Amino acid sequence: MWQLFQFPLCPFSRKVRLMLGEKGVGYELVRESPWTRRDEFLDLNPAGQTPVIVQGQVALADSNAICEYFEETIDKAPMIAGSAPARAEIRRLVAWFDEKLYGEVVRPLMEERMLKRLVHRTSPDAKAIRDAMKQANAHLDYIDWLLDHRRWLGGPVLSLADLAAAAHLSVADYLGGIDWRGHEQSKQWYSGLKSRPSFRPMLGERMEVIGPPDHYDKVDFWE
Repeated sequence: MWQLFQFPLCPFSRKVRLMLGEKGVGYELVRESPWTRRDEFLDLNPAGQTPVIVQGQVALADSNAICEYFEETIDKAPMIAGSAPARAEIRRLVAWFDEKLYGEVVRPLMEERMLKRLVHRTSPDAKAIRDAMKQANAHLDYIDWLLDHRRWLGGPVLSLADLAAAAHLSVADYLGGIDWRGHEQSKQWYSGLKSRPSFRPMLGERMEVIGPPDHYDKVDFWE
């Protein structure tokens, strides 16, 4: 069985877990805190970042490389499907969420509300949190716009774009950085993803010391 090295609030690991869940690939979770720079983990991935997935002599690092690997090797539930332009659009959106949404929202929230508490033992920067929440609202506006024009973020069917966006938003939501008010399209879309079997196990997991808002694990979270 595959072993997935990750920690509960790693959005890139969550993206991989959603991909594996949709494709029906079994795996075992292995807790890895990349900030400890453990030598054995660095041997698997010199970048020192999660996720890493291992089976036998095969060790794969980088969430997009991992997702592409399973897209190429597992026929079930294609997540990068359609014409060449359609696949390019899915990959564009995955990059958008992995780079823009992560960099502007998820990474600062993780730094301020997770790493400063668990690792650095310092107080969070309230301005950095407010700025991240403001950026989160802009990203929800964009998701609303996409859903005004498409059934799913990347087109007519569920794709890796949806999994990537949901993975990042789920971490931001856990850390109390999302104000869902005024974003009905995004809420309905995210509620549908939360109800999927691939998503449900993650909602029950908790990061030590840090708890999520009450609505976090509820499918109808805005009620």
